[in-house]
Amino acid sequence: MMNETVLARSLRTMYAGSAVIGLSLLALPALAQQAAEPVMQRVEITGSSIKRIAAEGSLPVQTLTRAQIEQTGVNNVADLVAALPAMQGFITSSTSVNGGGGGVQTASVHAIGTQYTLVLLNGRRMAPYGTGSAVNLASIPLAAVERVEILTDGASTLYGSDAIAGVVNFILKKNQRDFNIEATANIPQEKGGKSSNFAISKGWGDLDTDRYNVLVAYSHDQQKALNANQREFAKTGARKFNHNGKEFATWQTSINSTPANVEAITQVGGVDNQDEVLNHDLTTTGKCSSPNTFSRGNACRFDYASTVQLLPELKRDSIFSSATMKLSDDTTVFAEMVLSKFSNQARYAPAAQPLTVFSTDKETGVRTTNANYIGAYNSTIAPLLSTVGIVPADVSDAYLYYRGVDAGGREDKYKTDAVHVVLGMQTRLGGWDMNAAYTHSQNKQTDLAVSGYMSGDKFEELVRTGAYNPFRLQTGAAAILAPAVLHDVLQTTRSKIDVVNASASREAFSLPGGSAMLGVGADFTRQDFKDDPARILIGPGPGNPGWTDVIIGGGTGSQALDASRNNWGAFSELLMPISKTLESTAAVRYDSYDAVDKKNISYDIKGVPSPAGSVGNSSSKATYKLAARWTPVQTLLVRGSYGTGFKAPTMNQIADPLKNGGSSNFFPCPTFAPGDPRLTLCRGSAEYGLLTSGNALTGDAGLKPETSKQATIGFRVEPVPSVSFGLDMWDVKLKNQIQFLSQSLLFGRQDLADKYMRSYYDPIQKSNVLVAEQNPLNLANSHYRGLDWDTTWRVGQTPIGALAVNWTGTYMLKAEQSVPGATANVLETERSIGRFDSYNNVTFRVISRVVFTLKGEKTLHSLTTNYRSGYHDQPFEVSDQAVRAVNPDGTIGAVVAMTDHDVKRYVTLDYQLKANLVPNLTLTGGIKNLLDKDPPLSIRNAGGGNQVGYDGRYTDPLGRTFYLTANYKF
Repeated sequence: MMNETVLARSLRTMYAGSAVIGLSLLALPALAQQAAEPVMQRVEITGSSIKRIAAEGSLPVQTLTRAQIEQTGVNNVADLVAALPAMQGFITSSTSVNGGGGGVQTASVHAIGTQYTLVLLNGRRMAPYGTGSAVNLASIPLAAVERVEILTDGASTLYGSDAIAGVVNFILKKNQRDFNIEATANIPQEKGGKSSNFAISKGWGDLDTDRYNVLVAYSHDQQKALNANQREFAKTGARKFNHNGKEFATWQTSINSTPANVEAITQVGGVDNQDEVLNHDLTTTGKCSSPNTFSRGNACRFDYASTVQLLPELKRDSIFSSATMKLSDDTTVFAEMVLSKFSNQARYAPAAQPLTVFSTDKETGVRTTNANYIGAYNSTIAPLLSTVGIVPADVSDAYLYYRGVDAGGREDKYKTDAVHVVLGMQTRLGGWDMNAAYTHSQNKQTDLAVSGYMSGDKFEELVRTGAYNPFRLQTGAAAILAPAVLHDVLQTTRSKIDVVNASASREAFSLPGGSAMLGVGADFTRQDFKDDPARILIGPGPGNPGWTDVIIGGGTGSQALDASRNNWGAFSELLMPISKTLESTAAVRYDSYDAVDKKNISYDIKGVPSPAGSVGNSSSKATYKLAARWTPVQTLLVRGSYGTGFKAPTMNQIADPLKNGGSSNFFPCPTFAPGDPRLTLCRGSAEYGLLTSGNALTGDAGLKPETSKQATIGFRVEPVPSVSFGLDMWDVKLKNQIQFLSQSLLFGRQDLADKYMRSYYDPIQKSNVLVAEQNPLNLANSHYRGLDWDTTWRVGQTPIGALAVNWTGTYMLKAEQSVPGATANVLETERSIGRFDSYNNVTFRVISRVVFTLKGEKTLHSLTTNYRSGYHDQPFEVSDQAVRAVNPDGTIGAVVAMTDHDVKRYVTLDYQLKANLVPNLTLTGGIKNLLDKDPPLSIRNAGGGNQVGYDGRYTDPLGRTFYLTANYKF
């Protein structure tokens, strides 16, 4: 390794993946030096168990250094991951705004999915936020991260289940001795969304000279909320837009309004013959007077999109500490600890709650009456029925569509308290490099109701006594409702893993190219998970004796789960330098997962008991990996790999009882046969209820593991020292994927609707409603393929500094899934590239990044272009009632179909200036979204949050943002 040429050294650097990220240009001047390089130390790298020269390897590992992290201008781990071209399909903070995010932010390699991307901290697993392996990135403090290694190839053979798409390994700082203070402020040009960060760290002792090092680091960062009414492009659910020369409007409004709209259904001679909706405010005054409402027919529609957040409020406090001591030249002991407190406070629209005054069962003719609402109904609504031609005595069903504006917007504070502790030892004995460690990692997540949710019992009592009338406007209503508003912890989940692992590597035998290296290892993991919903979320039932209350604005029907599972694995890896230019690697692993031990006796949402004990199938699998790298000349490196993967079902997928799964997207009601009692529960195009459960069966009826096959082939070439280019093609096939049937299938295919849709008595609405039941099944096969590239051109010194250009990106060739289709017993292939698919996700054809840098003596200028290709938007038919025409006078017209809307490509520019004008002080200033580019219009009404007019998962609503960072070391 000594006296390597610049070219060979560059190839090794590229091979390690540092050029793939495209932000390594800060180190470019060093590549131009011809001085001899000292012998590199052996270290462990992501994707290999063998301790060896870091620049070597056969797999595509991308490395992002601390300097490169700072050049991105981000101030948290989730935004850092989102900036990488190889990442898509992850969960963003915006999805916590009523999009199922629940305060979680994740990583996903190549759009394959969060559940297939393994996130490690210093090479070790962290406690997941659920029962799989997906980690909440919000628990990782960016200020403590020294570098990030991203393996964009499957690694189940080394790391076990869940590493099918790849691995993201966050390496924390170590052996630091400086006292380091850093502060950052981010200020958008428009109001809302400010953020800041403060970090301090200090280290003591040098590991090489003092034989010990202790490091302590603390960081605090926060982001203020960004509200929809603070951005023109997202402030209304009836956003007007032009399409093919005509004007249309999105129609994301709600029948749940304030005062409540009332649906009155009459029945004469046992036959429904009239169905009318009316509103007291509109009927008596001729207009809708409440904020964010407007008239449509006889109803007042609520513009819920105007009341939501685009970005929630985020806060994080983290402490990282490490201690390392050399007991001898060959033996080192170490300890690491990360403590993190993170909160995501998300607000969305006021409670949208359908309620029932009375309802007649169409099978039995029995009327169920909520006496608490009768008085307000009789005094307020009954006298108005004649205006729509209804005789009060003929009304058989009366529903109120209520919006709890006076209780405030629904606001959840999702809190995550995380603890991650590692104790370990590294030693060299008998020619073996050995490593053993114990990891304890846990997190506690709580969902706290801040505002907007109400106790059903207290709300009904206020209505019953006449203190509050939901059918009409009322002065001082907020104060009247205040006693009913909840400020309670709604749900607490605890996730914990305890891992013992050991590995060793050594030279095994000699080959023409050098010594073969052998790596072996084993690990044992115990995973525990506990879900404790509050009693008000569980609601009335056998599992909650004596309880009557329900939650207005939420979902009653949650169920508790207390479960654990053990698993172990063992692996072996052999690296063989067949010749001076060719080396190959072979690895094999065996994993075994026990069946789930369910510790609690629970009741499902129907009151059916679920006993404690062993549930679901146990699973085991052997996987393998073959890889090779070939360097026929110093200017060219060729590599490839092929392997298999394995993913065990999660404990939730197995052990979850049947419970409330929230609301569906907007769908037309399926066409049930005449006389089918479910037909009378249809409400046109609406949100219907969902029930979800696990699959606790064993044998063939239970869940089987998912399996995969992965392959990569690529090359790195440097024809001249100033130009380098790399290209990797990857391919991933998955079988027996565990999924729910998509909502579009359940509502769109009649045989599935007949099988999975049913009548369910909703304890909040106090009447029967139509719901779809979703169960996890091994129902899908997927195939993903794409190209990752990076190219760097170093102009070298110019009169104004050293200029360099780096271009990185991912081009998707295939993203398709075979799932049950529109015809029974027939699998259909859904292709997701460049389109909004039936699971409400988009796979972008191209994501790329171009970075221009100009390095002076004390300054570094960077200009970054970020690119996402356009895609085909969510299609809508007339029955979806999601898009309306705009009349010539500017008013909103009739519902129309729109199946051909395209979302434009999204291109932004970022600028940064980094200056070292004063010793030990670095100032970094920049402008993100330099040209103030708005997110492109999307008409979607599903997927990831209640934001309207754009898709917050894929674009940034902040606009032009200025930031300044100061870093001082002493």
